[in-house]
Amino acid sequence: MSSEAPDDHCCGHETTSHEDPALQPLITETGGQRKAKIAVVGCSHGEMDAIYETMALIEEKKGYKFDLLICCGDYQSVRNYGDLHQMNVPRTYLNLQTFYKYYSGEKTAPVLTIFIGGNHEASGFLSELPNGGWVAPNIYYMGFANCIQFAGLRIAGLSGIYKIFDAEFSHHERPPFNESSIKTAYHVRNVDMFRLRQLKPANDDKTSNPIDIMLTHDWPGGIPDYGNKNWLFKKKDRFEADHDAGRLGNPVAMKLLFDCRPRYYLAAHLHIAFAALVPHKGTGTDRPLPTRFLSLDKPIPGRQFMQALEINVAEDAKMELSYDPQWLAILKNTDLLTVADKVKIVLPDRVGREPCIYERKDFRPTEEEMAEIEKLGDLTIKTDSFRHTAPPLKQESGQSLDDVPPSAYYRNPQSAEFCQWLRIRDLNQMLIEKSSEYVGVPYYMMPDDVDSKPNQDDVNFGDEDFVIDRGHHEEEPEAKRIRLEDAEGVGEESGDVGAAE
Repeated sequence: MSSEAPDDHCCGHETTSHEDPALQPLITETGGQRKAKIAVVGCSHGEMDAIYETMALIEEKKGYKFDLLICCGDYQSVRNYGDLHQMNVPRTYLNLQTFYKYYSGEKTAPVLTIFIGGNHEASGFLSELPNGGWVAPNIYYMGFANCIQFAGLRIAGLSGIYKIFDAEFSHHERPPFNESSIKTAYHVRNVDMFRLRQLKPANDDKTSNPIDIMLTHDWPGGIPDYGNKNWLFKKKDRFEADHDAGRLGNPVAMKLLFDCRPRYYLAAHLHIAFAALVPHKGTGTDRPLPTRFLSLDKPIPGRQFMQALEINVAEDAKMELSYDPQWLAILKNTDLLTVADKVKIVLPDRVGREPCIYERKDFRPTEEEMAEIEKLGDLTIKTDSFRHTAPPLKQESGQSLDDVPPSAYYRNPQSAEFCQWLRIRDLNQMLIEKSSEYVGVPYYMMPDDVDSKPNQDDVNFGDEDFVIDRGHHEEEPEAKRIRLEDAEGVGEESGDVGAAE
C-alpha cells in the first residue's frame, strides 16, 4: 500500500535538502553516436513555468536542447477554476499554478512533454482520456496505463497510487465526484497492472530489457532495500516503519519491475530524491541489465527535482511519439476487461471463486494479433488532435473556488478517435452513458457566433456519437441554451408551457 504523506509533506514547501548523495545530475549512456536528451522531473504540482525555465537554464549551460520532458505524476493539469473542485488537495493548496496557460494557448510547451497521473490531479479532465491523449499542444498524458515509443525507446507508464481495497475494481469514477470517488479516481487498478505485465519478454528470453523506461507515481514496494536505505530512513524517519510493514510503495509494481525488466524506473510521490539499482536473475553476462531506479523531488529551490538522461538511440530515430504495437495488441486482446460499472474485475491470471470472462491466461500478443496491428499502418501519434473540452482560462482572474461550479464531464474526441481506430471499447463514452448528470458540451463546439457554428447534434464523430446533456437546462451555457430553446420552438405560437425567461 502506498504511504500517502500527510498534507504538510505532500503539498507543503519544505526548505531542507533531501538529496541522496548517490544521485548524479546527469546520466549518460556510453557508446552510440546519437543520444536522446531527456529531462525527468518528479512531482510537477502544476509548476510548468518553473520547470521549463529550469530546463532552459540547463540547456544554456550545457549548450544543447532537450528532446523530451518526462513528468512522474502530480502533474495537476488544471484548465480553469472548475477543475480545482475535482482535485483531492487540501484547500490551502488549491491553486491554479501555471498549466492553464498551456491549455489556453497563452503559452506553448517548449519541449515535447509526457506525464503520468499521481494522487493530486484534475481527475475529471484525466478521466476523459483513459488511454491517453494531448492535454495541451505538445503535452501528452499517458492515460491510466500505457506503453508508447519515443525515438524508438519504449516508455511504459502507470498512473495513480496503490490502495489495496480499490485495486480490484474497474475504473468507474467520473464527475461529479463525492468525498469517496474523488480519492478512488486516482487509485491504480489491477487490470492496468495486468495489461502492463503482458509486456514481459518470452519465457525463453532471459537476457533482454524489453522496456527502456518505466514510470509510476509511487515507488515499487521494497525498493529501499536496493539503495542506501539507512540514509533514506534518516531523512524520512517515518519511512522505516512503513517499509518494514510492507506499506511503503506499490507491491505489485515491484512484480512489474521484475517481469518487464526496464532499464530505467522513474517515480516520485514521496518528495525525496533517491536512487537504487535492482539486479535481475542470471549469471555473468547471461543476464539482463539491472534496473536503475530514480525517484525525484518536487520543483522548489534546494531540492533535486530534475534529472537529465542521455540515452542511446538509432541514428535515424525520429524525435516523436508513436504508439507501441505490442501495447495496442494487448488493449485489443483484453478489451472485455474494460468496464464502466463499479465491479470487481476477475483477471485471467487469478484463481478465485468467480471465473474470468477469458479462459486464456497469457495475453502476450501472438503473431496473428501483431499482424492485425500491422494493418493499422503508421503508428505515429498525431500532434493536431488536441481540442478544448472545458472552457480555457485566458488569464488568472482572482476568482475564488466558491465563485465557480465544478467542471462538467466531457466527451473527448481523442478518446473517440483512438477507440474507433483500434476498435476497442471507449471508456470515456461508457462513463458518459451511465448518466447525463454533469455532462457538458465540449467548449470547442460552443462557438461565439451561434449562427455560424454547428450544434453538437449536427456533428458526426464517427460510428459512436457523443451523448448530449439535457439534464441541466438552466445551467447550460448561454449559446447552447439558445439553440435548445430554438429547437424546441419555445414561444406563444407553439403553445409550449415553458416560455423563455
